[in-house]
Amino acid sequence: MTLLLTQRSRLTTPLTIRNAVTSSILSITRTGQQQHHGSYRLFSHTPAAHADFTHAVIGGGVVGLAIAQQLARRSSSHSTLLLERHPAVGTETSSRNSEVIHAGIYYGADSLKTELCIRGKYLLYELCEKHSVPHKRVGKWIVAQNQTQREALQRIHDFCVNEINVPVRWVSAEEAQRREPSVRAEAGILESPTTGIIDSHSLMVCLQGRLEEAGGTVALASAVTAIKPLGDNPKGSEGWELTVRDSSTGETSTITAETIINSAGLGAVDIHNMIVPPEQHKQMFYAKGNYFSYPASSPKVSTLIYPAPEPGAGGLGTHLTLDLAGRIKFGPDVEWVDSPDDLAVNSARLPEAIKEVKKYLPDLDETQLQPDYAGIRPKLGKLGAVAHGKGFVDFVIRKEEGYEGWVNLLNIESPGLTSSLAIAEKVEGLLYG
Repeated sequence: MTLLLTQRSRLTTPLTIRNAVTSSILSITRTGQQQHHGSYRLFSHTPAAHADFTHAVIGGGVVGLAIAQQLARRSSSHSTLLLERHPAVGTETSSRNSEVIHAGIYYGADSLKTELCIRGKYLLYELCEKHSVPHKRVGKWIVAQNQTQREALQRIHDFCVNEINVPVRWVSAEEAQRREPSVRAEAGILESPTTGIIDSHSLMVCLQGRLEEAGGTVALASAVTAIKPLGDNPKGSEGWELTVRDSSTGETSTITAETIINSAGLGAVDIHNMIVPPEQHKQMFYAKGNYFSYPASSPKVSTLIYPAPEPGAGGLGTHLTLDLAGRIKFGPDVEWVDSPDDLAVNSARLPEAIKEVKKYLPDLDETQLQPDYAGIRPKLGKLGAVAHGKGFVDFVIRKEEGYEGWVNLLNIESPGLTSSLAIAEKVEGLLYG
């Protein structure tokens, strides 16, 4: 049988896997050859592989795209399938965030978040410059209003200088007044000059293009509903069988892969729980972040502004970010919700957002703040620390004990976008290192 899928270069074009028996789109062959027919690409595998694909990456957010293109570009003899349950890639957390390229300054020195954010930042800037992905190094100010917050900034400064070698600098009152006269920082400002902003949609277009150029396949509207290992001792040693439902028709098909990568973001715990026994099941917590836009021309700010981090806040505070056109937005706050589908901006949060923003932008015209969008951060812990300390939950990127050919990614929240290319390197290393 032959797997026949349309190749597309646009993120918005649906691409689905149909029922293997009844559909003219999906069939499977074991000829071991790759053919082209007009606007279609014919994917197959060698008889020795005993699977339809070498890699099946579950989840088409920015991290899944980064992993898929990394694996697809590894070798022309490998086939890579990216499965995304929505009709387009990147419609969940990847397109509902601050679009900030983070410096990697908030997390413990030995954490994956620090390691992969710092490495990912370097790789991301390199990719953006090479492929003309819109971005800008605008820098970030972390502002303190009291002595306790100033001490928090000092700890960040010492951590960056003495432990992780990330550039930071103190901003004098004179410089602050000259550069950003509208910003209040009564107890000090720490600047992160390597922080930037990026057009996340253009980044994902670039990553999908690199995936397809390397021969990879993107299957949209394709929700994974069941997974089981084909072998045993250890499980997965002979590959994996995935049941996939077409989200538009409800039809199902079965696909096999030598390796699976769970990069499903908000659905990652569901995928995890499909594979492991009940006593190893995990729970996902959903931290909703509401964003508010600010169309007023005054006050005008050209630097990202973050409040000093607060213990147990669940986020980095309601901060000021910019898009590439210079438009201001505020957020995210942290609102714990029960469903990843709760994406309506909670306007009841606006008074609290105004209160927090006015601490560092006192001349804000609060009548100009408007609900903009909301995003959900997938978390394995609730009300834990943002950075190191009690309750901090790191990225989980590992091969699960007792299984082969399965890399599991959980708790991939901020700074996931910045870390995406470094995460891709790590996944490749886990599979082939």
